[in-house]
Amino acid sequence: QVQLVESGGGLAQAGGSLRLSCAASGTTFDAFYAIGWFRQAPGKQRELVAIFSSGRTVNYADSVKGRFTISRDNAKNTMYLQMNTLKPEDTAVYYCNAKTSWVNYWGQGTQVTVSS
Repeated sequence: QVQLVESGGGLAQAGGSLRLSCAASGTTFDAFYAIGWFRQAPGKQRELVAIFSSGRTVNYADSVKGRFTISRDNAKNTMYLQMNTLKPEDTAVYYCNAKTSWVNYWGQGTQVTVSS
């Protein structure tokens, strides 16, 4: 059974940094054609933050370009999101996502709160 488990969320001050991790079990990253991070703020729709697709192509939301970096360690089956220069508007629950041709997997989410 495929599971995605996020960690690394918490409270940060504006201008600070956090690093999120997403560990996959039950399969390897090679099984997915896309893996990435989404977030959902209170009262808003879930939105894409950063994603690996078609192998190594990386896309970022405009709001995080230049501040966030997505990376992966296939040997550890783990994906990361380095978040720098955090802003209060980055406050949200962050979700790890992985897609195969048939199934869309989600982690349970990790809360990120940025204080001004």
